[in-house]
Amino acid sequence: MIKQDVQVPGAVVLLMGRSFSGKSTVADELAQALDARVLGYDAINAERGLRGGDGIPVEDWLRTNTVAHSRAAVLLDADLTVVVDDTSSPRFLRDEWRQLATDSRARFVLVFIDVATEVIQERLLANRGDAARHDVIDSVMADHLDAFDPPTSDEAHLHFDDTVHINTVVAAVRAALSQ
Repeated sequence: MIKQDVQVPGAVVLLMGRSFSGKSTVADELAQALDARVLGYDAINAERGLRGGDGIPVEDWLRTNTVAHSRAAVLLDADLTVVVDDTSSPRFLRDEWRQLATDSRARFVLVFIDVATEVIQERLLANRGDAARHDVIDSVMADHLDAFDPPTSDEAHLHFDDTVHINTVVAAVRAALSQ
């Protein structure tokens, strides 16, 4: 657990990575460390009666994206920091978050949690054993892994794998937000 010591006002910290990469864990730790609010697409989908692991039509994902942006705009207007917990793929989603940050005169940091497919599969199977979160059915996971759109060289981002300690992620995000 990271001790909260400084509020970082008016920022969007956009997490990205494939399902079961650890984004939600990172989001919770960053939110505590930065005194930020988490906007999780899974939580918004659940409010809407949707489960991503079963497959959600594109129109419904876009509606969830709209809800997340609306909530973020309110928080940014209050000069609060938002940690967005989503796969953030494809790229147009990341571009929309960058634009919202720009329009809100907020700082923006993209954090890519890059975990090997083998580790993701192990986590998925382990989850099925204890149901810590909803399952992602095999066909949905296969489509997700095939279609995932990682950041490109022209996208400024912080890049971490599953071996990095959360303190390193927090320090890097803080540093990026202070620039």
